[in-house]
Amino acid sequence: MSNALRERVFKGDIYCLAIGKAAWTMAKSARKELGSRIKSGIVLTKYGHSGGEIRGFRIIEAGHPLSDENTLIGTGKAIEMAKRLGEDDELLFLISGGGSALFEQPLPGLSLADIIEVNSKLLACGADIVEVNMIRKRLSAVKAGRFAQICSPGKVFTIILSDVLGDRPDSIASGPAAPDLSTIDDVAAVLRKYDLDLGDKVSDYLCRETPKSLDNVETVITGSVRTLCESAASAALGLGYNAHILCTDMNCEAREAGRLVSSIARQVAVGTATPNGVFERPCAIILGGETVVSVKGTGTGGRNQELALAAAEGISGLQDLLVFSVGSDGTDGPTDAAGGIVDGSTAGRLKERGLNLQEILANNDSYKGLAAVAGLIKTGPTGTNVNDITVILCK
Repeated sequence: MSNALRERVFKGDIYCLAIGKAAWTMAKSARKELGSRIKSGIVLTKYGHSGGEIRGFRIIEAGHPLSDENTLIGTGKAIEMAKRLGEDDELLFLISGGGSALFEQPLPGLSLADIIEVNSKLLACGADIVEVNMIRKRLSAVKAGRFAQICSPGKVFTIILSDVLGDRPDSIASGPAAPDLSTIDDVAAVLRKYDLDLGDKVSDYLCRETPKSLDNVETVITGSVRTLCESAASAALGLGYNAHILCTDMNCEAREAGRLVSSIARQVAVGTATPNGVFERPCAIILGGETVVSVKGTGTGGRNQELALAAAEGISGLQDLLVFSVGSDGTDGPTDAAGGIVDGSTAGRLKERGLNLQEILANNDSYKGLAAVAGLIKTGPTGTNVNDITVILCK
């Protein structure tokens, strides 16, 4: 945030809008760098993610991953501010992951209940974040570049913490200040892929095209999962591990990712994954990205918890080895955990407690399973949001 702001020259009055799970931290940094040059500001963030008052800012907490009435109130205040912008004014727009749910105003003819129903179906079907946002942005009066249009004739300077693989500005928080790169044909392909029937009322909106160009927006991406993995590698080196970033674009079913990670971990542990000493122990193997969960059970969990628990069976019985997976924002799914951690004893301890690992996974009940063996990682809100990180540690 500081680097992005120091390099930017603002000519007119500055107004600030911060949305997402990292909104409070980003707004705090903006106030520190720009001081009283910010005339007024609004922070829209998830419940429990505010760190207190920020001078000159109105802070509104709302629902995530599903929007609520506070979402509408906060977004309404943001629209009012945007409509007041003059030709010489600039909106400093700070965006982080979670903004899709926290910044919402249904298009005329739709209700918040309509959008919540669609979002629930998208989250449950296993669609990735780009596919999810491709659909829900078409139901919104502030997504897909439409908020930037509301800000005109004012200018919009957007700083983004990316939680989307590939760092597509039109998909991060559903692109409220970015031209939409997706088309109605892309939307139709997603509906076919997941066999989704969203009803005639919603389908009518999905056939309407979105803004494809904007002339009042400048965008900077200041953080992403690559930054997260590089920071993790630096921390691992400081702890005496040989650090390796294996990938920063992991994008698959969480359970399958867990099995792959356990396979890599096992080969490192038994010494069959060290050609030319590439993974020489002690080592930390780091993977970044964002997996998905196709919800079929009735349990509670999140993608990082499911990934970690799925890795437990593959590393069962191995010594001096563990796997953990966490969301960088400190929350994983609709739980109070950031993720999960397992080692060679996890599967055995579950069995001792009369719990069947495969049944837990089949019911998408990873929170219960990990809680039973002290395998939950709880950090609380971290103030950032740049995807997830999975790490294999081997002494």
